[in-house]
Amino acid sequence: MSSQTKTFLTPEEYLLIERKAEYKNEYFNGEIFAMVGANREHNVIALNIARKLGDQLENRPCEAYISDMRVRIPATGLYTYPDVVVVCGEPKFDDDHLDTLTNPTVLIEILSPTTESYDRGRKSSHYRTVESLAEYLLVSQDEYRVEQYSKQPDGRWLLTDIRSLDGVINLASIECVLKLKDAYAKVVLH
Repeated sequence: MSSQTKTFLTPEEYLLIERKAEYKNEYFNGEIFAMVGANREHNVIALNIARKLGDQLENRPCEAYISDMRVRIPATGLYTYPDVVVVCGEPKFDDDHLDTLTNPTVLIEILSPTTESYDRGRKSSHYRTVESLAEYLLVSQDEYRVEQYSKQPDGRWLLTDIRSLDGVINLASIECVLKLKDAYAKVVLH
C-alpha cells in the first residue's frame, strides 16, 4: 500500500507555474485547483456585463476586466479569477507583472452548476475580507436573477435580490447601473 504525499507550493511557485499554464488555476493554502471551463450562457452574460459597465466607466478613473484578471485576496491568500472585476482609483498589483490585482472595488461571479455552492459559500467568505471591495454580484445563468451584496458603512453586507428581467442593479460604489435585460441579452433560459 502506498501513500501519496501532497506537494504544497508557495504563492511565488504558483505564480511561476500559472503564468506559463495553458489553463487557469486558483490557488489557496499551498494547493492549485483547476478551473472548469464556461458554457455559452456564462460567457455571453459575463461579456454583456463587462461591456455595459465598461461603457459607463469609459471617461472615469475606473477599469473593468473580464475573467483573465487574477485577483489575490490579501487577508486569506486566495488567488482567483472572478468573471468580471472593476477597480476604481489606482489599481494595485502583486508585482511588476501587473496580472494579479489586490484592490478590486466590484467583483462579479456568474454562477454555474459546478461552482455555485463554492461561489456562494467559501469564495464569498474570502471576498468579504477584501478591504477595498464595496460590492459583489452573483449572477444566475439558470434564471433571471442577480444577487447584489453591498458593504455598509459599519462593515455589514446588505443583500439585494433582483429576480425580474425588468430589474435594475445600482452599483453605487462605481456609479453604474446594470439592467438585467442587458445582462441577459441573447440568453434564452430553459
